[in-house]
This record gives sequence, C-alpha cells and structure tokens, in this order.
Amino acid sequence: MKDFLTAREVIILQEAHHSSRLRKSADRIKTILLLNKGLPYAQIAEILMLDETTIRRYEKEYKTSGIDGLLESKYHGRRGLLTMMQEEEVTRHLKRHTYQTVKEVVAYVAKTYSKRYSVEGMTHLLHRLHFVYKKTKVIPGKVNKEKQEAFKQAYYELKQTKGSSDKIYFVDATHPQHNNMPFYGWIYKGETKAIKTNSGRTRLNLNGALNLEDMQITILSEKTINTHAMMRLILTIEEKQPTGEIFLVVDNASYNHSYELHLFLTDHPRTHLKYLPAYSPNLNIIERLWKFFHSKHHDAYFEKFKEFETAVLLFFQNIHQYNEELKTLLTDSFQTLPA
Repeated sequence: MKDFLTAREVIILQEAHHSSRLRKSADRIKTILLLNKGLPYAQIAEILMLDETTIRRYEKEYKTSGIDGLLESKYHGRRGLLTMMQEEEVTRHLKRHTYQTVKEVVAYVAKTYSKRYSVEGMTHLLHRLHFVYKKTKVIPGKVNKEKQEAFKQAYYELKQTKGSSDKIYFVDATHPQHNNMPFYGWIYKGETKAIKTNSGRTRLNLNGALNLEDMQITILSEKTINTHAMMRLILTIEEKQPTGEIFLVVDNASYNHSYELHLFLTDHPRTHLKYLPAYSPNLNIIERLWKFFHSKHHDAYFEKFKEFETAVLLFFQNIHQYNEELKTLLTDSFQTLPA
C-alpha cells in the first residue's frame, strides 16, 4: 500500500487538506495520505478516531473516483462528476477565460453541463486539472510578436557569427527608491511585522550593462539617465573591453536615439547599438537582474541616502556571491509575450 500516490497527487491532496473547511473532508484526505505512508488501517482509524470500515471505504472511493469521488460523493453523489470529455472542454474554456472566484466556475459548469459542484469540490477539481490560483501578469498592450521573433532570430545569428573577442551587452536603467515599501511575506498569524521607512522619495538612477558570456556587470550611478549617461557607460565598457566589437542591446528611450549619441558613436566605431522591439522588456535580460536585486534588497533600511547608495553599489560589486541563483536566471532563453 505504501507510496501508491504520485508526487503530484500528494501535492493536490495536501492543498485540498489545507483549503478544506470541513472536518469530514479533512479526515478523508488524511486517510489517503496516511495510507500512502504505509500506516495500517487500524492505526489510521485510531489516529482519526474512526472505524476501520470507514477507512477502507474512503480508500475505495479514492481509488475508484479520485479526489472528486472522495469529497463530492457525500454531497451530490455521482451527479456532480463531469465526464472526461467535459473536463477537457472545461480546461480549454478556462485557458481562454479567467474567472476570479471558484463560485464563478461552479456557476459556469452548472449552466453548461447541469452538474452541481460545491465550492470545495470544484477547488479540488481545478487542482486536478492543473489550475492554480495566482495573480495575472501585466504585459504591454502594443506588443508585436513578429518583431519580437525577428529580434530573437537576429540576436542568435549575431551570437553565432560574432568574433571571439566581441561581446554582447544588455543595457537598461533602474531606479531603486531610498524608501522601503510594504511587501508580502510569511508572518505569524495574529502578529504584525513593521519595517522602517523614510518620508522622502529620493531614488538612485542606475545605468547598467550585462554580458552573459562572462557574467560581467557594469553599473554606474547617475544624477539622471540621459544621453551623457549612456556615453559614460559606453566609455566604461570600452575601457573594460579594450579589444573586439561591442554590441549594446538597448530599448527605445529617446536618449538611445539621440543625434548626440549617434554622433558620439562615430568616434567609437567598435560600439554598435541593437534596438529592442517596442514594448519588449521581456527580451532585455538585464531586467531579470533588476528584479533579482529588488527581491534581495526590499527590506533594508538606511537612514542616509549616501549609505543607501553605497550599499546598493556594493551589492552589484559583490553580485558573484549569488552565482548559483543567477546562472539559471540570467540566460538568453527569451520569453515572447503573446500578441
């Protein structure tokens, strides 16, 4: 009997137990999990203060009809169960239409298939169909999928054909605030966790470049991000890389298209700008570095702005302490946003 559940089935049952509001439902789930651990019927019956016949019945219901049969049958019998074809139709529907509550899904299934599910039963069905409850992701509304694909193709071609001394850098700016913001975290129930914050809205202006081949990261702190900030970044990169061509992947900010910058580049023939398609932050790998930084630096408090700036720059100077985390995060496996 031991280990008859798959790893995914264990996760689904554990999630169902966590969300269960009824003791009887929780007992049914615990029965299956304990059987999976190899505990005998008598011991499980003693733990849950049930009889062995009930334990065996729960086991049979689960093996016959899965978690839906285990939990739904006691409310609505087999009437609540969808056929396999209907489950596939529901899956396709939910991939196209996002409902904010389980009650809405219950109503949709009732209207479409005349099958009555409880909220709890539908929750377990959704888990079994591989749906999870999570926040939607905001993407630019004007994204052009074809241009994104063309950029990726051009990038991979450049990567394959460039010289051994040539390097590609992903360039962008970020603006961390000298002010802690509230964030989500696991906090003991009934307690409040407070974080110190400053009253001002002063922020840093960091201009950065990331080379994936050797994980070289160049960060400059600027008063503002403009054409002259880009010039300083280019000069710094050229100093670090004395030979070979330099390819900078940049967004379409006005300073990256300025006449002054292009005039500057005529005196720096080794450096070339490669523009991202509009509304494509997903293709700029350095965005992942900024997100990683914010995840590590969200709750540090600094009384003075200079202390804050020093700490931020030290973070990037010592970034290689996070190599294990970054080697899977900072890769050129691009995500293409849907059109």
